[in-house]
Amino acid sequence: MGIAATDGAKGMQSQFSHLLMGACMSMLLAHANAQGFDFFYFVLQWPGSYCDTSSSCCYPTTGKPASDFSIHGLWPNYNNGGYPSSCDPNNPFDISQVSDIESQLQTSWDSLSCPSSDGTSFWTHEWDKHGTCAESLFSQHAYFQSALNLRSSVNPLGGLSAAGINPDDGAYSLTAIQNALTSSLGHTPGVQCSSDASGNNQLYQLYICVATDASTLIDCPVFPTSGCSSTVLFPSF
Repeated sequence: MGIAATDGAKGMQSQFSHLLMGACMSMLLAHANAQGFDFFYFVLQWPGSYCDTSSSCCYPTTGKPASDFSIHGLWPNYNNGGYPSSCDPNNPFDISQVSDIESQLQTSWDSLSCPSSDGTSFWTHEWDKHGTCAESLFSQHAYFQSALNLRSSVNPLGGLSAAGINPDDGAYSLTAIQNALTSSLGHTPGVQCSSDASGNNQLYQLYICVATDASTLIDCPVFPTSGCSSTVLFPSF
């Protein structure tokens, strides 16, 4: 009886060990899969459209931003339209890691949310939700620097202006906007619209697709939901 009981206990212990090992492997695989992705969305937002809503906006503590597209984020994405999120809670945003580029972030990656801020909470959210899913390729500094480099390499407002499309509260053809951006960027970005305080459709965000090196622009494998009508407003700021 004692031997049988001992053997039974060993069997149960062995079975438990296998189950525990299997659970650990599943967690490791899930974590590894979360770190893999196919491309980035480099998302730019128009400040005039962010502020021209029923909830309005608050300027950063550094003052009113320039009348130009600003960075919303650099988001890892899958070709099927899905995306990894919040991949490593053990690697939170650390402002000291980007202290040498903080002034550039305040200029190009500013926050318009209320209350007014210096942008740190915005960058924290973007790193924790999106940046940690690219940490196998980029440090915090490299991730934010890559976004700044991308912003310096594109000029969507210039491309639109060259086609006679300006932030003057006028209404423009969505097709004309897409054609102007494609000509400027060399690739067709996703164009996303929002509603202003009066319910009018307005140009809001651009989704520029980038390879996993975070520097090479590519054709988008998939586009985000547009929300745009055939004619959209381009609000002033």
